[in-house]
Amino acid sequence: MEEVEIPKYFLCPISLQIMKDPVTTVTGITYDRENIETWLLMAEEKTSTCPVTKQILPRDTALLTPNHMLGKFIRSWTICNAEKGIEQIPSPKYPLNKSHVIRLIRQVKNRDLYLEALRKMVTMISENEENRKCLDEGGVIKAMVLFILRSFKEGELVMGIEEALRIFHFVWRPTHENKQLVKENHDLIEAILWILKSREVCYDNNQVVTSIKTHAMLVLKNVISVSSTNVLSSLTPEFFQQMLNSLRKNNVKYICQQATKAALHVLIDTCPGGRNRLKMIELGAVFELIELELSNNEKRVSELVFSLLSHLCSLADGRAELLKHAAGIAIVSKKILRISPATDESAIQIIGLIAKFSATKEVLMEMLRVGGVTKLCMVIQANCEASLRKKALEILRAHNNVWSNSPCVQIYFLTRYPGQ
Repeated sequence: MEEVEIPKYFLCPISLQIMKDPVTTVTGITYDRENIETWLLMAEEKTSTCPVTKQILPRDTALLTPNHMLGKFIRSWTICNAEKGIEQIPSPKYPLNKSHVIRLIRQVKNRDLYLEALRKMVTMISENEENRKCLDEGGVIKAMVLFILRSFKEGELVMGIEEALRIFHFVWRPTHENKQLVKENHDLIEAILWILKSREVCYDNNQVVTSIKTHAMLVLKNVISVSSTNVLSSLTPEFFQQMLNSLRKNNVKYICQQATKAALHVLIDTCPGGRNRLKMIELGAVFELIELELSNNEKRVSELVFSLLSHLCSLADGRAELLKHAAGIAIVSKKILRISPATDESAIQIIGLIAKFSATKEVLMEMLRVGGVTKLCMVIQANCEASLRKKALEILRAHNNVWSNSPCVQIYFLTRYPGQ
């Protein structure tokens, strides 16, 4: 097959592939829409930099100008060279508009048309951020809430529930309107919990069932993050039991790792209320978290586990449960300086709470035996936050009389703090 030389201005500077939908940025450089939108979305600041010119580039995708003339040239060229193995580039789709969204929402309310409408929306949200924004502004979140509640009230997980949950999660933004929507629909949390607990699913495919429950957990995370204090304080033990059931793989109600992280977020967001923390502790949350961390090798999961443990250990019952577990102090000590600064902060806080409020001689000797005291010494000498070093030093000073036989403490205090 004859090798074809592709004009260099047909290639996207990011992917070095032929552009399917060329757009020009404010810096004057043309990129493929999908590539530059992904680049902008990945930027951590409010502004990004142009990959070619390195100039400041606003993250607002509305500022990307379609390069219609170049697009026509590219499509014509691919048609002319199709016989030489060049893939033809289809015309870009017209951008989604509000009237189209409203029409789709009307179809969702029709029992004969709803499934096709939901599937069209799923395709749209996968295409670009502009579509997701347009769907949100068109009122899709409200439509999905009503669809989920209708299924809940009818007591049947209808076809399309997976699509509705997926759309909700990917379109969701914590706007005032969406927060108000959550506030007005008090039974939304109960409906999502019903989906998570449901056994009679309308799908035979286990992968689809997993997807339904994963997206239900992700939607619950979105909803809980904007729920009022009154709503959070009224959550039942049954709610927390369902979250805990989702944490570990050996539980028959386990869903997947993504759902585990979402469940941890949910539990953390419900922690400000002391009663909720007590409910979790009484249901065995501390044990479940320690067991999860013993088998975990993912950084983000560790950060979430330790954050939640630090909340639970602020209560005496939580500290008692941690000390009751044979690996409690050991796992907290082990993970210090091994995962991330966020994990270090939570772990030091847990050690500090135990050292301050639960420091029996047996507990202090356990800290020494499993390497917790050694880790505190290492924290003081490590390149970490000054507040953490200070906290570690306070713990060591408070119990130096018990730990004085430790070579680690002796050497450190003799060399850095003589006379103490």
